[in-house]
Amino acid sequence: MSGESHALTVAGAEKRDAGRGVARLPERVRSELGVLSGDTVLIEGERSTVAKVWPASPELDEDTIQIDADTRANAGVSIGDIVTVRKQSAQTADRVVVQPPRSLSSEDAETVVAAIKRDLQDRPISPGQRIRIERLAPGPFEIVATRPGGTVLLTRDTTVEITDVTGESVSEDAGRITYEDIGGLDDELDLVREMIELPLSEPELFRHVGIEPPKGVLLHGPPGTGKTLIARAVANEVDASFHHISGPEIMSKYKGESEEQLRERFEAAQEEAPSIVFFDEIDSLGSKRDESADVENRVVAQLLAIMDGLDPRGDVIVVGATNRIDVLDPALRRGGRFDREIEIGVPNVEGRREILEVHTRGMPLAADVSLENLASRTHGFVGADIHALTTEAGMQAVRRHNEPGNREALRALEVTAQDFEVAMAAVEPSAMREFVAETPDVGFDDIGGLDEAKATLRESVEWPLSHPELFAATNTDPPTGILLYGPPGTGKTLLGRAVASESEANFIHVAGPELLDRYVGESERAVRRVFERARQSAPTILFFDEIDAIAATRTGSTHEVSERVVSQLLAEMDGLAENPHVVVIAATNRREALDPAILRPGRFEAQILVPVPDESARADILRIHFEGKPLAEGIDVTALAAELEGMSGADLAAIAREATMGAIRETTERIGIDEATAHASEIEITDEHVMAAVERVLRQGGDTVSVE
Repeated sequence: MSGESHALTVAGAEKRDAGRGVARLPERVRSELGVLSGDTVLIEGERSTVAKVWPASPELDEDTIQIDADTRANAGVSIGDIVTVRKQSAQTADRVVVQPPRSLSSEDAETVVAAIKRDLQDRPISPGQRIRIERLAPGPFEIVATRPGGTVLLTRDTTVEITDVTGESVSEDAGRITYEDIGGLDDELDLVREMIELPLSEPELFRHVGIEPPKGVLLHGPPGTGKTLIARAVANEVDASFHHISGPEIMSKYKGESEEQLRERFEAAQEEAPSIVFFDEIDSLGSKRDESADVENRVVAQLLAIMDGLDPRGDVIVVGATNRIDVLDPALRRGGRFDREIEIGVPNVEGRREILEVHTRGMPLAADVSLENLASRTHGFVGADIHALTTEAGMQAVRRHNEPGNREALRALEVTAQDFEVAMAAVEPSAMREFVAETPDVGFDDIGGLDEAKATLRESVEWPLSHPELFAATNTDPPTGILLYGPPGTGKTLLGRAVASESEANFIHVAGPELLDRYVGESERAVRRVFERARQSAPTILFFDEIDAIAATRTGSTHEVSERVVSQLLAEMDGLAENPHVVVIAATNRREALDPAILRPGRFEAQILVPVPDESARADILRIHFEGKPLAEGIDVTALAAELEGMSGADLAAIAREATMGAIRETTERIGIDEATAHASEIEITDEHVMAAVERVLRQGGDTVSVE
């Protein structure tokens, strides 16, 4: 064993490293310690443990070591502590004795041993270590003994023995959530740690500065984004007791009993300090006070009094979580009570990839599964949605396993890309479930012509979302709203979806009429809700189709509901000026019907005409829609485009579709549907089919009149 050692600061592990016994070291440290990737190091904190060396990313600080929660617990350290690291020799293990958690006491020992050997192969271990094997159980396994003693490597030839399978087992720790179990929320986690972990772990810092530590943190955001998970993780990492209070469970019909239960919970937290008191759905007991809600008013008053009376030492921190922050009583949200409000938003593509890594750590993934591809396609998914997605994919793999009792087939079972495809069809993004939410699958290359409109959309939408530095450096505000106007069927909706895809933004599609409601106030509330959801899901493109239905010119004869909706829409548009990550795009074929106030600069200031395509654009559109179809030789798409003047993109798409149907219809009438199915690859679209399709579309009113 080398005598060279280094003092390094502990940092959290990468999400995919959780439970793998990995220590990531900077290149300089690895060089000075004389270790390579795969070597073993001894990590000394309050206790000693061992880990396998892997290289750290170049961005990691040079005096930092990345280790997961299990390794931190084995070494008796937390994030930010200092550990000593040195090279450690490891012998091949002949025998390893493992004690499993209680949840596996009834499992087949052979299955447990096989899983342990698979997951711990070539991993350095030593007696006393506690290790997670997520495929078997969330709780820890303890290494009881090894032969030879000390640090060893478990191999295929190592004999693994299970001890106390039916007796006293390792205590279950299934509820232990760590920082590595939270993906896509690194910035928010840093803010929460600053407000919670520091007061609990180092209160002397605040005494030295002469300030009282914060008493409360309010986490707000859409459901399923990880608010409760963050609170539990911080409580576990700082080794504080965790007191979970659900609003409805303390409410009582008897006078004074609700307040008494609240006092008792806080008294228990102070007795077990340091403590975190977590109010889930705090809006259910901390909503705004009014004269008609006597019990709720008393509970809010009691909560205010308790928070004011908390010990200034900061050993009890109150954390509240809500997805309806606006309904909380204002007195709760002032300094000295909930000192900091932290928004836990919908994750971006990088955050979704991290969450996928967390939830697929224990999955046997097939080689064709790409987490990057899944992350890019799960627009609007929060952490809970991604958990549901991976669970459904796993269930789909289980359904394919139709050989009960066949252990060999079970061990070979993998979750494939097709399983995730099936799961994608079954799971909706909850952040945008109330509205028509799409994962845009069309780009500008899929739209023929409209070069000027595409260029304007790139500058107005894609650049501000993808390259905000350009606008920050020039102190320029990008346009908040873009209006696409032109005849029906020219591609306005398609342009909106394409720019969302090009910008990698969430896309919320709202049809104007669906926001209207006959009840007073409901239409305005629907407008507020859709804008609120767009802000929560940012970066978002909010697309209003047929906006003339809700933003028509206000006159003396206009219906009162329509006037209120227009006023609400104007107010929401003005409020978006401070949020460059939400862009509103609207489409209409009746620009003259829109209220003038909505067309002024600062609202829909960028107005783009989407005209009927010219000859060149018609040829491009036809090529796109005929691509991949079995066209007969001699069909000249360019010549066909010259004959279809005045037709819109929708008309041209209909011609391609009808020509294909004509070819299928003619073949089935000639040889029968069964024979046609057997010779489907021989179907051919001829010039006659195309001409018949043109005539059919024209008869149905295909010739479009240009709108100026």
